[in-house]
Amino acid sequence: MRWTLLSRLLARSHGPSSERPLIDGRPPRLPDGVRIYAVGDIHGRHDLLRRIELAVAEDLARSRRLLRPVVVYLGDYVDRGIASRQVLDHLIRNEILEGIPRVLLRGNHDLWFRLFLEGEAVGESWLQFGGDATLLSYGIPLDPKLAPGQRLAKALERLMARVPPGHLALLDRLETAFGLGDYFFCHAGIRPGVPLEQQREEDLYWIREPFLSWTGDNGKIVVHGHTIGEEPQLRRNRIGIDTGAYATGVLTCLVLEGTDIRFLSTAAEE
Repeated sequence: MRWTLLSRLLARSHGPSSERPLIDGRPPRLPDGVRIYAVGDIHGRHDLLRRIELAVAEDLARSRRLLRPVVVYLGDYVDRGIASRQVLDHLIRNEILEGIPRVLLRGNHDLWFRLFLEGEAVGESWLQFGGDATLLSYGIPLDPKLAPGQRLAKALERLMARVPPGHLALLDRLETAFGLGDYFFCHAGIRPGVPLEQQREEDLYWIREPFLSWTGDNGKIVVHGHTIGEEPQLRRNRIGIDTGAYATGVLTCLVLEGTDIRFLSTAAEE
């Protein structure tokens, strides 16, 4: 069943691609001395998050240059995997990458979770797409003896008593997007033809089409997650790095420096 779901998600990704991203016919670049590590969708895989951060720390330790590293997390920290609570705890503590500037973006699943905690009527759709795993990470199984509405109300009541204030604070301070040099980072993508500074939050969290099929100029190279691919998706105008970590065990990290583009992955440790 897990792989049936994954195959449906992979079908949305248009397959692997290795086109070279370009801005006005030239390779995109970051400011001198800056290295960005962009981490794809985590979805409750605390084990993989630790492993990719250790890989980042080792990669930095091997560098002989004086660098200004930045780690950008593309969102979807919760749902589907079994350890959403542990992922949020980890992101708050920041033990492995202590002292390194971080940008934590909001994904649609993080938004779903927060809206459910606020009492919004999103519970059924949230559960359908992995919210039940988040509940279990807080020690809250759904009660099958209750009617659906009562089941959700009881789960929310118990969840509000168990979610630490630090988790709420983290969810509330997640950022919508981040730009540096020739790159623009967001969870899902952008609305083609709309300037980056005018993008709607709804699109930044949720969009697939027409963004995925768009081959025109985006103003910057858009780095995103949200849509699963078997491998990182390199296109002329975007880089997608959601490799379905919760089901595949492969969490991908994009490494950008100057005009260089490379990847770290938990797949190398499988």
